[in-house]
Order: sequence, then C-alpha cells, then structure tokens
Amino acid sequence: MQHAVPLAPQPWMQSAATRRLLAALTAGGAEVRFVGGCVRDAIAGRPVSDIDLATPDPPDRVVDLLHAADLHAVPTGIAHGTVTAIVDGHPYEVTTLRHDVETFGRHARVAFTDDWQADAARRDFTMNALSCRPDGTVFDPFGGIDDLRAGRVRFVGDARRRIAEDVLRLLRFFRFHAWYGTPPPDAEGLAACREAAPMLGGLSAERVRREFLRLLQAPDPIPALRVMDEAGILVHLLPQPYCLARLSALVDLERAGGETDAVRRLAALVDMAPDAVDAFAHRLRLSNGERRRLLDAARFRAATGGEGALGDDAAAMRRRLYRDGAERYRDLAYLDAAEGGEAARLLARRLEAARSWTAPRLPINGRDAAEAGVTAGPAVGAALRAVETWWMERDFRPDREACLAELRSIAARGAAAGGG
Repeated sequence: MQHAVPLAPQPWMQSAATRRLLAALTAGGAEVRFVGGCVRDAIAGRPVSDIDLATPDPPDRVVDLLHAADLHAVPTGIAHGTVTAIVDGHPYEVTTLRHDVETFGRHARVAFTDDWQADAARRDFTMNALSCRPDGTVFDPFGGIDDLRAGRVRFVGDARRRIAEDVLRLLRFFRFHAWYGTPPPDAEGLAACREAAPMLGGLSAERVRREFLRLLQAPDPIPALRVMDEAGILVHLLPQPYCLARLSALVDLERAGGETDAVRRLAALVDMAPDAVDAFAHRLRLSNGERRRLLDAARFRAATGGEGALGDDAAAMRRRLYRDGAERYRDLAYLDAAEGGEAARLLARRLEAARSWTAPRLPINGRDAAEAGVTAGPAVGAALRAVETWWMERDFRPDREACLAELRSIAARGAAAGGG
C-alpha cells in the first residue's frame, strides 16, 4: 500500500529549470514524480544534488516530449529506460517505470510498466523507494520514511534476494549505513551481507572502488567499517593488514579541521609495504593520482615512520613543502598526526604552513650554469641541484646574485678537481 505524506516545497522542485522540464514531460498527460535520492535527502533535511524523475512514458516518448519543448535529450541508458534531460545547463535523469522480468547478478531484464508500486519494489532500500509528485505528495510504499528517521537501512523485501540481484548492494548497505544509519545495523540485512561477502570478488574493480570511496567519504565511516570487520566482510575488500585505529584517529583530525578526504582515509586504512600498496591500487583500479597518494603515504611510513620528517620548525617545514608541494605535504601531515605523539601536536602548525605556502623559484638556470663554466651534460644538473640545496638550507633567502656566486664557486671547484 502506498502511504502518501506531504513534503514542504523545495527550492529544487520549484526552480525555473525543473518547472520547464515538468511541463515538457507532462504535456502528454502522464504523471511524473521525483524519485530516489532527491526525495530521501529532502525528507532527511540534507542538501539535494542530483534530481531524478520517473514517468510511465517509454523512453522514445520521453525523447519526443523533450524535443517538442526544445530541450536536449541524451540517451544515457535508453535500453534500460533512462534519458538525461539537459535544461538550462542542468542534467536530470528521467527513467521509465520498470519491473524486473529476470535478474542475473549485476544485470536485469526489465519491462516497462505504468505501475509505480512495481517500480518501487525493485529499489534496493526502503528509503530509496520513495517518490514525490510535483505538488509535494510523497509516496512511501515500504515504510522508508520511518526507516530514514530511525536511522535504519533496510532492504526492500527479502535482503538475500536483493543482494543476489546485484552483489554491489552489499557494499551499498554499509555505505548507506555510514551516511544515514544509526547503530546497530538492520539484523536481516547484516546477516545477508555476511553470507554474501565471498561473492564480492566477482564485482568489477571500478564499481567496488566507487562504492568504497563513497563509504569512506561519510562524515564518520568508522562504525560501519567496524561492523564490516567484525562480520568478516572487510577482509574480502582489503588485503591485510589494515589499521582501523589509525583511520579513526584521522577521521577525528579531519573533523576538527573541517575536512573529509576519502583517498587520504584509504591511505590511512591500508597498512602494507609500498609494493603491496601499489598492487592493491592497481587491483582496485585507482586513478593515477589516487595511486600516487597511497604510495606516497606507504613510502613515507616505510622510510621514516613519520617522526620529524615533515619538519619541527618553520624553516624545516618550508623545505619539505618545497620538495613535496602543499597538497602532498597536507596529506602526509594528516597521516603523520594520525600516528599520534608529537606529530599530532604539530599538525595545526604544519597545515598553516601549507595554507600560506607560495613556492619560490630557484633564481638560476642551466644557461647560467653554462656561462659559469660548468661542463655541458650531467654536470649542469648536479651543479644546479647543489646550489638549490644550499639555497634551501638558507631558507630560500639568497637572491639571484648570491646564487650565481655560489654557482661560480661550485664550477671553479669542479674545474680544479678535473684539472687535478
């Protein structure tokens, strides 16, 4: 039974672009509703980003209606009933109502329908099965509003069946629990996830990466991760060892600094040697930038243990910032502080140093080295690096003339050594 409740007017529902889209989609007489995350987050009092709509009209009819209203239609998933409408530069996903004819893992064979209840029944969680008319009437066929307000992430129907349809829903259960849930997690859902955990290895790395990073991006992912660990699920995602205690410390530090960074959190969680971290990053199909950040953290821990390596005084911090750059330095400062001790007490100063950092440029170059008499080839680079080290040790204060004098001195010593 569909229980209807009112939703107060929302700015995203009443915007000019949304009204224009609704006028286009309802021109043929069909009912159109907002569905999924926008309805859920509006009821939860959270910001709404993506706006999705559903209609009983088939996708080709949706495209015709959009074109008739001079709106751009992108067939992003037309075989499964989804068309992206671009209105005043804003994308909206419009999906035809569907019901599953046959499900097999990630994919399902669907048929279009005009039955709102059947469409809601194929959603993963009760809080995601909500729909809302443009007048603010919300339909809640499975008690999603009560679950949302109670912090209860609950599968629609039988949890085992929902997961068998798509094993990624196992990770989504914990991701939604991290964002919307209140401990303890739903017992039926947790039991189904525990049973299905060995099947996680069959998922594509790209889907696992996306879902796991979304979980880590939650304000506090630690309770959900601890449940996953205790239920024997986390070992199917992460190579051992991993360090929840360090991640917990990092989450607390980030919260104090008003930050949230999923990749940095993953770097805190994994606790392996650099070679193993590199293999893990490749297996999870992390981007090159994400892989580099994990490797930087692993190499930092392996080489120094963190202690004192980022500088204990302002000049030492600036030298490290010059070598690493502000973003890498910030990552390492947070990760170093998560280990505790003096690094935690230095974090605020290190972050301030990174915020105020403007990288200076060495005021000499290869042409200067040649004019100073440095032999062409590798000696030029060696001479410039020597001047750079001298310049850094003096806190970047020597100007061009002083650097040139040091360069000439190095060139003269090299010539004397060669002549000897």
